[in-house]
Amino acid sequence: MTLPRIILVTGTDTGVGKTMTTAALAAALQQHGHAVAVYKPCQTGNNLGDSDIAEVVRLAGPLRAEAGLVLEEPMAPVPAAEIDGVALPPLLVHAERILGLASGHDYVLVEGAGGLLVELDHDGGTLAALGSVLGSRAGFVVVARPSLGTLNHTALTLEALERRGLHVSGVVLGRWPATPGLVERGNRAALGSGRLPLLGAVDDGAATLEPDVFRQRATSWFEGVAV
Repeated sequence: MTLPRIILVTGTDTGVGKTMTTAALAAALQQHGHAVAVYKPCQTGNNLGDSDIAEVVRLAGPLRAEAGLVLEEPMAPVPAAEIDGVALPPLLVHAERILGLASGHDYVLVEGAGGLLVELDHDGGTLAALGSVLGSRAGFVVVARPSLGTLNHTALTLEALERRGLHVSGVVLGRWPATPGLVERGNRAALGSGRLPLLGAVDDGAATLEPDVFRQRATSWFEGVAV
């Protein structure tokens, strides 16, 4: 599978491994000589010291990385913005910035907040809607859990993308355990035999690796990607 130039990284839920997948993809692409930028439309949870952008840079190495807006509370963007008393930018502002980054980089990775249909602005705009605005240059990578329930959650996310006519490059399993059990192995086999490719699996605990080790392992996590 060849990735599109603009890769929107979404998840079947929060906490499934989107940030680690984004960092690993960035590291793998950079190791193959590509110029990569990372953009997160809305970063929440700043008051807990949670910065997905900083984590991506720490693990993947020096690259252009930006957040469109940083909010304090670890919540969905709309209620977090209400508490902070700020207005969320409309999707077109994010789209313009992403296209600007794409003009100077081989790839732009866009990490969503939570799942696909979490609202990113005050008009109901979501990451799915942002994909529609960006058009044919963009495609989605769906990050899913390896654990029980993931087949249904993944199918629902893929169906939502398909109904909107959005391109999906494939699925990545986040938080892949060091010792997978029957459920995890079965889910990996089931997702690997689906219509869309299983692009790979990012190890659970990847965030604890030293950056040099993370970058060395990144390419091996994506056996289904031509970079």
